Amino acid sequence: MTVTTRFAPSPTGTLHVGNIRTALHNWLLARKNGGRFLLRIDDTDAERSREEYVDAIRADLAWLGLDYDGEERQSARLAQYEAAFAALKDAGRVYPAYETAQELELKRKIALGRGLPPIYDRAALDLTDAERAAKEAEGIAPHWRFKLDHAESIVWTDGIRGEQKFDAAQLSDPVIRRADGSWLYMLPSAIDDIEMGVTDVLRGEDHVSNTAVQIQMFTALRGAMGSDAPMPRFAHEALLVGSEGKLSKRLGSLGCAAFRERGIEPQAIVALLARLGTSQPVEPIADRQTLIDTFDLSTFGRAPARFDDGELERINTALIHQMPFAQVAERLPAGIDEAGWHAIRPNLTTMADVAEWWNLVTGPITAPDFSEEDRAYLVQAAAALDFSGDDPWQALTGTLKEATGRKGKALFLPLRQALTGMDHGPDMKELLPLIGETEARRRLEQSGAAGSKSAS
Repeated sequence: MTVTTRFAPSPTGTLHVGNIRTALHNWLLARKNGGRFLLRIDDTDAERSREEYVDAIRADLAWLGLDYDGEERQSARLAQYEAAFAALKDAGRVYPAYETAQELELKRKIALGRGLPPIYDRAALDLTDAERAAKEAEGIAPHWRFKLDHAESIVWTDGIRGEQKFDAAQLSDPVIRRADGSWLYMLPSAIDDIEMGVTDVLRGEDHVSNTAVQIQMFTALRGAMGSDAPMPRFAHEALLVGSEGKLSKRLGSLGCAAFRERGIEPQAIVALLARLGTSQPVEPIADRQTLIDTFDLSTFGRAPARFDDGELERINTALIHQMPFAQVAERLPAGIDEAGWHAIRPNLTTMADVAEWWNLVTGPITAPDFSEEDRAYLVQAAAALDFSGDDPWQALTGTLKEATGRKGKALFLPLRQALTGMDHGPDMKELLPLIGETEARRRLEQSGAAGSKSAS
């Protein structure tokens, strides 16, 4: 079958770095296998879902370059959920329960106090028809639970965690529908995965127990709906933690908007998150196909994956230093040609730095005060400036070295300071031709003028 993965965010907020990693890994898994990657908007929570978040999710995926092969909205599939729910009801796999949240919490505390697992005691199954009718006559609407088969062990081979086994009797029958008729996550998700042909479910390890429950849901749904859809393969990856080694609230708020504000390139995020938590080296890989070809669930570890801002910034800088002019031309200030980009690129940490470094060419620049000896040297440099050859910087420094005996810092630093106003920066061999002969001579002469606090 065609490998089909899905990313299923709830539009109750914007994507954070953990969501992005999940989306990316599902995209990589589908693309590596020539399969399909679906976006499913899990918007059954009408009270909290917002259309602006749906738009933001789409925009973030587009910015990251994670194209999808189809989009579904759970809010448009309510009829399918009703039909599947009715089939499960007829099969005796769902049942009404009437406990309040306070009553359930009390039961949980009593169980814990007795040293027992805090699982639901299935008291609702013992109610008679008359007792249920009496509760509903009192205006108590039921919530609905899925009835797990306690006789069946739940076993699967996880793509990352290996053999997994759960005793269904040690799990609570999950609530699948609220008293107001709205759906919780697990049943609609299982229905969708069957009907959309999802073959691989890759998500965080916090969903492991959900998977155990959903495997029984899949089995029950296939029987109740007469479906022959195969059980999806499941894989659960370790969660992200901060660089300090602890789960970080900050990771829950770190999203594409924050990355863009910091000048992080989307490919830097992709390069980092593609291999974070695996045995493969995290490298500044610009070629998306390389990340696809090397994606392998067998390389994923069980230890928490550490997200390090410093590592992201290093990757970002390295990727910018690889970018050809054609890739960035439309993002550059007016006047920067390929030679200009090549000159300033090695000094960039983010693309936001371009204008600052290009200002060394266009001006104005402010040079420092120079000693009397250096001012005389700069006047001499202005006179020696010669753009007739291919390398005016080498010609200038060669002439000055021979004429003055200067070398090293004494030879180069006053020239750089007078021409750029800085002690460091782009290679002067590349920068000087961009400044141009007339402007370069003017800057040298102005810096060499007696008592100058040179600004140009």
